[in-house]
Amino acid sequence: MAEEELATTGTIAEVGKISTWLTSNGFGHESLGKDHSGVEMIKVEGEVLLPIATALYAYGFNYLQCQGAYDTAPGGDLVSFYHLIKVTNDADRPEEIRVKVFLPRHNPKVPSVYWIWKAADWQERESYDMFGIIYEGHPNLKRILMPEDWVGFPLRKDYISPDFYELQDAY
Repeated sequence: MAEEELATTGTIAEVGKISTWLTSNGFGHESLGKDHSGVEMIKVEGEVLLPIATALYAYGFNYLQCQGAYDTAPGGDLVSFYHLIKVTNDADRPEEIRVKVFLPRHNPKVPSVYWIWKAADWQERESYDMFGIIYEGHPNLKRILMPEDWVGFPLRKDYISPDFYELQDAY
């Protein structure tokens, strides 16, 4: 991947400490370098998300600060991301990592991390509601923002807004 990335972007993504630890323990993933604020990012396949998430929890990432999703492009992949933090009493700045799972638009399924971090409950529901990502194993995966009878997923870039939506019992 490093040669391929060098050819397309002219730079090589820096492999971080956590990526190195995951590799040394046999966890397959791809380093995405660091984001704008210096936080290490890794890309994992959906089928290995739970083993890697469990390993990161055992490594000390005990806090899921944010789980969310985004659409890469109309017709492109959907991404489920996880911002993990290692909360300790002795650190000036906690260690952080962002985990990204790229999912095909036609079948966006990924295991739920609810059973590792309970904070994923409503966050995964919101990602399901807005993007249609199925979090397998989630205890209560249903719409949280949109009405239950809403058709489609409003934050997908190829979503076509209905001409109207009838508000029932508004008054």
